[in-house]
Amino acid sequence: MLLRMESPAPSLKVESWLRGEPLTNFEPGKLYIVEFLATWCGPCEEAIPHLIELQAKYKDEGLEVVGIADREEAPTADEARAKLDAWLTEKFSNLNYRIGSDSTGAMNKLWMYASSSLGVPRSFVVDRDGHIAFIGHPTDIDAVLPKIINGTWRSSDQAKAADAKRIAEGQQLAREHSILETIQPAMEAKDWLAALSAVEEGITAMPDKFEFREIQAYLLLHKLRDTATGFQVLRQLVRDAIEKQSEAVWGLNVVMRQLFDPENDGAYLPRAERFAIGRDVSENILNPGQAHGLDFYSYELVAQYYYESGDKQRAIELIERAMTRLDDPKVSNATKERYMPQLLQTLSTYRGEKVCCSGSCSSSQEKPPGAPKCSREEVT
Repeated sequence: MLLRMESPAPSLKVESWLRGEPLTNFEPGKLYIVEFLATWCGPCEEAIPHLIELQAKYKDEGLEVVGIADREEAPTADEARAKLDAWLTEKFSNLNYRIGSDSTGAMNKLWMYASSSLGVPRSFVVDRDGHIAFIGHPTDIDAVLPKIINGTWRSSDQAKAADAKRIAEGQQLAREHSILETIQPAMEAKDWLAALSAVEEGITAMPDKFEFREIQAYLLLHKLRDTATGFQVLRQLVRDAIEKQSEAVWGLNVVMRQLFDPENDGAYLPRAERFAIGRDVSENILNPGQAHGLDFYSYELVAQYYYESGDKQRAIELIERAMTRLDDPKVSNATKERYMPQLLQTLSTYRGEKVCCSGSCSSSQEKPPGAPKCSREEVT
């Protein structure tokens, strides 16, 4: 049965509680935010301080936040709990709500799977009568929580439209996931022709999914080395990404990843066409209409194009710009930890000298990797 707004809240079948008193039932008259999270999930880490604020702000309204970690990457349940406990201790000493750990799959089945929710973080708001009032990303709770508190949200047209949209998107994601499951075995077996056939079936079913077309380009260029067809796929991707402005940066990144990610060997790709596409894509990614949406990996890819094409100064400027953005206090520590070492290494390689930032240093390497930001300090 599909879990949606106005459905009775499922049971709480939590294996163990690491923070706060155990909770077995939702108490009538109270509100609950049930938040699914994971220690490896950057957006989950970013969401927790906000949930701490919500717990404090709406405590007198009867709100209780409940965090559920049900997908820790660890060999045993004990190791998963230890990992979660250490993470909470290090990152969130001011935590003011319950956190539970479940490795049995029960909470995933009752809540995430039942609502077609595939990824974390995921928030469920349980209303005062024990029914679901909201399912979505934790950053979207602010807009609806006051209406849930005063009892006007669930009956509103806005709520019904939002839930219908969420269900449609969830079903689309489930369909995509099902197609990926047909592709994965062939990829693992290194049967590239079978993998390509499965991907092309996925593209026929979902022609707008850039993820499938990215896999198609990767197989053609880097596994089957059919550069003629591969470049044809990339050129169409560029046209479609520019046309679909809402997905432009993501789609253009797909193209640049195939051509300029240092992890991909591009030595056998036709140089003239590789750099022609790289020039066109870089100009589009860096135009004023797109630049605000750039992530740190985008800077890395475009910088690599400029570096290989001989404009080393432009490549350095882009990495330094990414580092400056990464140094923003609003950027989570998880994001900084993910991108900083790679960006630092790339800057060191581009400059051909040792570079230090925030207590970390990196020395020049022959082949630059890729990603984050911070200010630069030369060490003599």
